[in-house]
Amino acid sequence: MGKRSEARTTRAPEARSLDAAKRPPLARAEFVDKTTRERMLEELDAAMKRKGASETKLAGALRALAPLSPQLRGAVVETASTLVKRKSFSRELYAVTIRTLAEQGDAAAAGLLRDALGADDAGGIATLSAAGFCKDKTLAGLLSKLASNRQSYLSFAAETARVVRGESSGAHLLAVAPMIKEAHRISLCTDVFVPLLRHAPVARSIAPALAILRGAERHLGRWLVLAEVAVRAGEQEPLAAARDSADDGASSSRSAWALVAWVLESAARQVDGSGQKASTDTRPTVELVARLSDRPSADRDTTFLFRMAADHVPSAKAMLESFVRTQPLETEVAVRAARHLVSGYGRDDLRAALTTAARSAKREEVRGVATAAIWDLGLRDEARDAASELVTSRLISSVAWAGLIRAADAKSRGDENAPPVLTEQNIRWVQWGWLE
Repeated sequence: MGKRSEARTTRAPEARSLDAAKRPPLARAEFVDKTTRERMLEELDAAMKRKGASETKLAGALRALAPLSPQLRGAVVETASTLVKRKSFSRELYAVTIRTLAEQGDAAAAGLLRDALGADDAGGIATLSAAGFCKDKTLAGLLSKLASNRQSYLSFAAETARVVRGESSGAHLLAVAPMIKEAHRISLCTDVFVPLLRHAPVARSIAPALAILRGAERHLGRWLVLAEVAVRAGEQEPLAAARDSADDGASSSRSAWALVAWVLESAARQVDGSGQKASTDTRPTVELVARLSDRPSADRDTTFLFRMAADHVPSAKAMLESFVRTQPLETEVAVRAARHLVSGYGRDDLRAALTTAARSAKREEVRGVATAAIWDLGLRDEARDAASELVTSRLISSVAWAGLIRAADAKSRGDENAPPVLTEQNIRWVQWGWLE
């Protein structure tokens, strides 16, 4: 893929201006260092010849790095084109490449999406989700036809894409929503609605169909995703329902509903432009944060805790400190907890522990996260030194963290207020391989 990828670099497509304010910034200059680029291209070339066990991690790394590198975006276009021709729509690399191109407004996205949407099962949920973020008008006819597909989940995903694109009132969603089975509802939540939360709010007309899905949803974390999409669209009913459950629901679930209400109130305040953050005094627990994740509860995902920590919620401090009692820091969760305790809770004493983890954590997977953490905390020289070692790691995730840190260094040019590297989005893509 080497020479072909280099050829694409000179004609890397420009992102479209539509919705530019809501899209991640697309790099025109090359911010990803040469060592990281070459490693990603080597791994991608090998993966296209033979699918390997590390494809998920490679896909996650490309998801994070491609917007920062014209050369990697060129390789992403080439990869997506090959996978569409092969009809390999179930591969992780396909989902990542088509989503990346559509969300970034890449000129190649429309043609690839047209070909994929014309295939069996419309190229899968990832294709339909990506189509919602592509504003090319030539997709309208295909999506309209797919919205009447006899398979309810494909119909729902296609109609959702039409609503996101501003081509439908969403009325057809009401007819299809009651027919969605549980397995398809889970897929729609993960692959369609979680990505929507990263972008501009959709039309309020989507809310009634989401209410039907919420009525059938037993998993509180997925209920929250559906509710947050609706609230960001301007619908207040989910917030009222969460408040009622927090006040008058079963005593065993009131704490969980109180945290749901906190999230939805924050979303509602963003919609009305008040600017004032919502507050909560509910203390999180391991069980609570697992229930409130969009991931399966068995994963024991702690994403919700770090959502609270990012807003410096005082009641989250005790749980954060429970993860850093044992040192050295040897898990990703411990590193992230320490990072938030330093930045938002006055625990400057943990800087040394984070620096040690970046240099010498037993698990190399932890070193990448720790290096990103100390970069975000302003320990730039220490982070640069650690990244110079990680960039040659055998682990793709470690190379990706090094690449992100070096890209941040190149972009910031000494700006101490540069955007953070250890974001929830990068954690999901690079560390966990969650590719939505």
